Amino acid sequence: MIQSLVPFAMLLRREIARFCKVLMQTVITPLVSSCLYLLVFGVSLGSKVTTQHGVDYLAFLIPGLVMMGLMNNAFQNASSSIVNSKYTGELEDMRVVPLTNQEIIWAISFASVVRGAVVGLITYLVGAAFYYHQYDRFLGVAHPLELIFFVIVGGLVFGKLGLATAFWAKSFDQLSIVGAFVLLPLTYLGGVFISIDSLGPFWKSLSQLNPLFYFINGIRHAILGVSDVDPWTAILVSVVGLIAFYIIANIAMIKGNFHRW
Repeated sequence: MIQSLVPFAMLLRREIARFCKVLMQTVITPLVSSCLYLLVFGVSLGSKVTTQHGVDYLAFLIPGLVMMGLMNNAFQNASSSIVNSKYTGELEDMRVVPLTNQEIIWAISFASVVRGAVVGLITYLVGAAFYYHQYDRFLGVAHPLELIFFVIVGGLVFGKLGLATAFWAKSFDQLSIVGAFVLLPLTYLGGVFISIDSLGPFWKSLSQLNPLFYFINGIRHAILGVSDVDPWTAILVSVVGLIAFYIIANIAMIKGNFHRW
């Protein structure tokens, strides 16, 4: 049993070591981005924005940025891993090594969780520092177990989406389409910057169809104890999303393009 886990553990270790080698991309860039978002939206505009939940706008913004950073980096980690393996021809070698499709999917997905969690933690710490400087009090976590759940499930979901997208893509242009025309609109309609209660009926209904909306509000409830949706609904949608993208990742592994670009 232990010996059968060795290939999986080695691939997981390699995936984590791969993104640890590019700390500028995995640590410094999210740090700078978080500071800019918090400075422009949270500090400069925060005093002029009122929320529907009685919390300071800066506090409202931080969980959304945590989920946005987690999602983007989990997606990028999985997709870049497959794309780089295609480019170097390593992906074709995976067919002959003692690794099952399930081991490949879960190893890359868990590595995506690790990278997403690191970026999410950095974003939270930067946000907490801004919050302390602004209000002279700490920003705690209302429901730690709930936060762990959404970090793990969110990282897995978007890691599997990145994996499936990279298998589907036949060029870098096709890969960038998902980030530009799928993830970016979902992010801005997911309640990162504003509560959907402040939107008109059409945009509010559209936002409620957005799966990312439930992940963002799950993180927000875990940190602040308030959200735009019932936390159990967010948990249910996240579990359904994990199952759906697990199936999609499996199909991508079976029918996907393994050949070198």
